[in-house]
Parts: sequence; C-alpha cells; structure tokens
Amino acid sequence: MFLVSKVFWLLAQPLSLIFLLLVLSYMSGGAGFRRLRRIFSGLAATLLFLTLFTSCGGVMLQVLENRIARPANLPANLSCIIILGGAFENEVISGRGGLEFNQAADRFVEGLKLAQAHPAAKIVVSGGDGSFNGKYDGDAETSIAFFSTFGIAPERIIRETRSRTTFENADNTRALLESNGLSDCALITSAFHMPRSVGLFRKLGIPITPWPVDYRTSGQLTLGPDFSQPSLNAQLTTTAMREWTGLIAYYISGRTHVLFPQ
Repeated sequence: MFLVSKVFWLLAQPLSLIFLLLVLSYMSGGAGFRRLRRIFSGLAATLLFLTLFTSCGGVMLQVLENRIARPANLPANLSCIIILGGAFENEVISGRGGLEFNQAADRFVEGLKLAQAHPAAKIVVSGGDGSFNGKYDGDAETSIAFFSTFGIAPERIIRETRSRTTFENADNTRALLESNGLSDCALITSAFHMPRSVGLFRKLGIPITPWPVDYRTSGQLTLGPDFSQPSLNAQLTTTAMREWTGLIAYYISGRTHVLFPQ
C-alpha cells in the first residue's frame, strides 16, 4: 500500500497531471484526433494557470488549516506528547550530518516547548523512513539528537520507527501507548494535516488533544488571481491536493469515520 500510494501521488500531483495531459495532447494530435488534442491541451493550460497564477491552492489549504483550532489550554495532567514525523531532511542529514529541517520544523519546535512546560510527559515520536529505498533514518531516530541538544532526557522519548504513512503513524502509536500505559496525549502535526490525523486516531479509539502547528496560510486568503508568487502557489496547491486526496482515500477505505473530521 505504501508503494502504491507513493507511485499514485507521483502521477496525481498537479505538475505531473499537466505533463501527462500534454503528452496525451501530442499523442492525440499525432493520431489525427484534433478535437481531442484541443481538449487535453486546454485542460493542461487551465490546470497550469490555476496552479501557478491563482490563490486556489492556498484557499484549499486554508480550509484544512481552519478545520481544527488549537485549544486554549492543554490538559493539566498531560501524560504524553505525540509528534508525527516529517520535519527532518534525513537524506541531507545522512550526507552532511547535523540537524536539517524542512517547513514542518514547527512540529518539533512546538513539541520541545510542550516538553519543557510539562516535564513529566513522555514524548512519542512517530516516523520511520518514508523514502523509496528505505536507507535513511526516520524522524523518530533523528529526534533523539534534537531533544538531547536542549536537555531533554532520552528516557522521556518513545520512538516509533516503522511508520511510513499517516495510518501507520496512528496504528503503531496506539500499540506503544497501550504498552506504556499512556492516554490523553497531545497530538502535534501540521495544521493542514490535522483533520486526517484526528480522523485516524479517533477511528482507532485513541484519545488525543489536537495541537496544530506549521500553518502555511494567513487564514485570510480569498479566491482570485495571484501573479506575485507562482512557485509558492504551486507548492501550496500540491500540498493541498495531496492532503485532500489522502482524506478521500482514507474515508473510502474505511480508515476514518467521516470525510472531513472536525
């Protein structure tokens, strides 16, 4: 399932779809189907414009980010802090050493803040190697060096090193929580990723308090043209489409109770 989802997304992301539509357009033209060629080229041009020169992707991402708000306070007796991986650039780290983050670094920055504010809480880091070749450390392994740098004792950290998807994050974490007698944990992940994560944890009967971080939008975007930042628009659109695709796939497969958890 992991490899299927990886290959599917390689083909289904916006720029890949645009490329495939252009290929179909050229093939249709070569075969003499001029009308079909115009349809495919028109779809490619439309999708390219929406991806690069509108706020469409940002608005789609904003809807996800606004779905689950961060609560005013955490439970007084917080037993654990669950951090979903995806923040470390483990391929870069393997070649250059040190600690390198991507845009999701807030997951661990906020996790560190909560760990310092709740010194009795365990820290559950869920994240294995999600690469195709599987030869890099996952976030659960890398996190030890990060937390140790800031004085967090290694014995507070519980590593879940096998997960490669969000479903595996939730399923494998459930087993760790049960074996360690932990419940009523805070769940930290990117705000746009929180609806799908909450849906999975709830379906598996894991009580959590959502703690969304890593916001990518201002919360005030409106739909319209945007010619100022095409590369960022493409990035936001890709992230939004991947997350919406994941929500739909998990709902259809029965891994979540509802299409858009809240």
